[in-house]
Amino acid sequence: MKVDVRSPWDGTILKTLHLGGAEVVNDLLTRATGVLQNCKAWLPSWERRDILMQTAADLKKDREAFALIIAQEGGKPLFDARVEVTRAISGIELAAEEMGRMGGREIPMGLDLASTNRLAVTTREPIGVVVAISAFNHPLNLIVHQVIPAVATGCPVIIKPATKTPLSCLALVDLLHKNGLPEAWCQVALLARSDAETLATDPRVNYLSFIGSSSVGWDLRSKLSPGTRCGLEHGGAAPVIIGEDVDLDLLVPPLLKGGFYHAGQVCVSVQRIFVMKGVADELGAKMAQAASTLIVGDPTDGKTDVGPMIRSGEVDRVHDWVKKAVRDGGHILCGGTKVAESAYAPTILMHPPDTARVSTEEIFGPVICIYPCETMDEAILRANQTRSAFHASVFTHNIDTAMMAARHLNASAVMINDHTAFRVDWMPFGGRKESGLGVGGIGYTMREMSEEKMIVIHHR
Repeated sequence: MKVDVRSPWDGTILKTLHLGGAEVVNDLLTRATGVLQNCKAWLPSWERRDILMQTAADLKKDREAFALIIAQEGGKPLFDARVEVTRAISGIELAAEEMGRMGGREIPMGLDLASTNRLAVTTREPIGVVVAISAFNHPLNLIVHQVIPAVATGCPVIIKPATKTPLSCLALVDLLHKNGLPEAWCQVALLARSDAETLATDPRVNYLSFIGSSSVGWDLRSKLSPGTRCGLEHGGAAPVIIGEDVDLDLLVPPLLKGGFYHAGQVCVSVQRIFVMKGVADELGAKMAQAASTLIVGDPTDGKTDVGPMIRSGEVDRVHDWVKKAVRDGGHILCGGTKVAESAYAPTILMHPPDTARVSTEEIFGPVICIYPCETMDEAILRANQTRSAFHASVFTHNIDTAMMAARHLNASAVMINDHTAFRVDWMPFGGRKESGLGVGGIGYTMREMSEEKMIVIHHR
C-alpha cells in the first residue's frame, strides 16, 4: 500500500512511501527480539554513547535541512522548526550524558540478624523491546524523546512515526545507522493504524511509548499483552489564571506564543484563560489586537508566524467548535475564520460556556478562550473542571497567590509568570488523569525503559 506524504500547506507531494502489513510487523519483532536474545550482539555503553554523540554532531551540520523537512511535512513555521532541531540536538546530547548517571544503588543490610553479613546492590538493565508510536506535531523532537532513550539504555526499538510526518523520523534513523547503530536495534515501522495496534499489543513487546490522542492511547493500553509496560502522553486543555495585579502588556506575548505556537497543535498549548473581571475586557482587547497582526501562511516562508493545521479536516473541526461556542453565548474578539483550506486564523474567544467543547476538550488548534472570574478560588475551581490535567500556569506578582494556585491547580506542572507550553527536556513531563501515564523527559524516559535488578552477596 502506498501513501503520499504531502505538505499540509499546499498539498504538494513530498515523497511516496510504502506501508507494510502483518508480515512486516512479524519481521520487525523477530529482528528486535533476535538481537536482544543474542548477548554477543549487544553494544557496549561506550559504543552507544559514541553513536549518540556523533549523531548529534551530524544533526548540527544538517540543522537547516532538518528544519526545512519539519516545516514542509508538518507545517511548523521555519523559525519554530529551527528551534525544534536545536532541542533535538540537545536531547541526544542529554541522553549521552544521562548514561553516566544511570547507576544502581546500595540497599542497607545488617539492620537485623537475618541480613547480617550480606551486601545488596542494584544494577539497571534494559527493559527489552521498545515499540514507540509517535505523533505529527513535533516530527523530529518526539522521535528523539522516544528513540534516543531506548538506544541509550540498550533497548531494541521499533518506531512508528505519524503517517503524515514520517520524513524527519526516517532522516534521524538514517543518521543513527550511518554512525554505527545496527539496523535491528532501531527499525522504522511504516504501518497503517490496525497494523500498528498489532505491533504494540504483541507479547514480544516489553515497553510501549505512545504519544497521541487520549482515546487511542488508553484503548491501546487496555489491549497490551500482560507484562508490557507503557508510557502514554496525551493532551490537555491547559488553563492559565491571571490576577488583577499584573502588567497586561507583558502577558500578551507569552500567552500568544503559548497558544498559537504550531497553530495550537501542542499538547500543553494555552487554551483557557481565567482572568479577574476587572481586567478581562482589557486583556481580551490587547490579545485580539496582537493576534490580528500574526502572519498566517506558508511555513517555509521566514515571515510566517502561524502555519497550517495538519489537514483540512482539522480546520473544519476547529471552526465547527468555535461556531457552536458562539451560538451558545461566546463572543469572537478576532479570528474565527478559515484563512485557507488548511489554515485557521488565530482566534480569541471571550466567555464561551463552560460546557462548550472549546472549554471541556483539547482544541488542538489556534484558539484561546478567555473567562472572566470574580475570585481566584472561582478561577481555580473552573480550571480544574476537565477530565484532562497537564500543564497550567498562573500570572501574579503576589507570592501567596502564586503558591496557593500552584497547590490547588490539578496539573502535573504549574508555571508561575510563564505560559503553559514552557518545557526543557531534562525536566519531568507527563499528564495526570486522562492526559497520560508515566513520566517523560529524556532521563526519566531512560529510567522507564530500564529495570532495576538487585544482587545480594552473602559473605563471612
